[in-house]
Amino acid sequence: MTTDTTTKGTAPGATTPGDTVLDARGVTMRFGGLTAVRGVDLHVNSGEIVGLIGPNGAGKTTFFNCLTGLYIPTEGEVRYKGQVLPPKSFKVTAAGIARTFQNIRLFANMTVLENVLVGRHTRTKEGLWSALLRGPGFHKAEAASRARAMELLEFVGLAEKAEHLARNLPYGEQRKLEIARALASEPGLLLLDEPTAGMNPQETRATEDLVFAIRDQGIAVLVIEHDMRFIFNLCDRVAVLVQGEKLVEGDSATVQGDERVVAAYLGEPFEGAPGDEEAAEVEAAEAHAEPTTDAAPGKENDR
Repeated sequence: MTTDTTTKGTAPGATTPGDTVLDARGVTMRFGGLTAVRGVDLHVNSGEIVGLIGPNGAGKTTFFNCLTGLYIPTEGEVRYKGQVLPPKSFKVTAAGIARTFQNIRLFANMTVLENVLVGRHTRTKEGLWSALLRGPGFHKAEAASRARAMELLEFVGLAEKAEHLARNLPYGEQRKLEIARALASEPGLLLLDEPTAGMNPQETRATEDLVFAIRDQGIAVLVIEHDMRFIFNLCDRVAVLVQGEKLVEGDSATVQGDERVVAAYLGEPFEGAPGDEEAAEVEAAEAHAEPTTDAAPGKENDR
C-alpha cells in the first residue's frame, strides 16, 4: 500500500452545498448506426441524491459508463466540478468520481479489508521503489491506509468481517463491501448502479440509511434503481430515461404524476416514442458493446 494523501474521514471532493459536481451535456452514445443514449443532459449538485430510472433497455448503465470513462461519448461532454473528464476510467476515479456496478465486481479470493485497500490506490503517492525498499515511509503509509480502510468497514458495518474472504460474505454484505471500496477513493460523487438489486426489504432499508449517511459526509450520489419505493424515498430529484432519451426530470411528485412515465413503464406508446423494432435493436447493441477504454473485464447489461 502507499502514502495516504487525503484527510482521514473526509472526501477531498466535498464542496459547498449547492455547487455543481456533475454536469453532463448532450451526452450521446452510438454503437454503429444505433443510438443507445441520445442528447442527455443531467447535473448533480453537492449535497444531492439524484435518481436515474427507466424501463429495461433505457440506456441507464450505458449513460453511467459514459460518465465514468468506460465509454467515450459519441457526442456531448461530461464535466466534474467544471473540468471536462478525461476518457480513461482510472483518471475519472482519480478526479473524484467512484462507482459500483450492476453486477458485483469484488476480488473474491481477497479479504474484505484487502478489497477496500485496493480502492485506496488513487489516493496514495508511494511508488515502486518505496514499495520495494519498504522503508519507514512505506510502513507509515501502509498503516494509514489500513486505518482508513477499517474506518470505512466500520462505516458500512463490516469491520468485524475484515479478515473474511469476500466470496464468503452474504449477498447484501458484498454490496456493502463494494460501496466501501468505492468510498476508499474518497470521491466527491458516488454512482450506484442498482445497489438494492436482489436484496430483501430489511437489506434495502439498511442501504437507504447508508446512502443518506454517505450524503451527510458531503458526497453527492447518483443512483440507478428499479425499486421505485426506494428511489422516491431516497432522492431529491429523479430523471427518467426512455429508449436513451431523458423523458422528464423533477421531484418525486412530478415524476410519479407524469403520464408519459406511467405509459413507459406499462409498455404503452406515447407521442414520439420509438417503435418496438428500434427499441430491440438499441438494447441488443448495448448488450454486446465493448468498452472503448480501459474498462475492467466483463460487460454491463443495462437493466
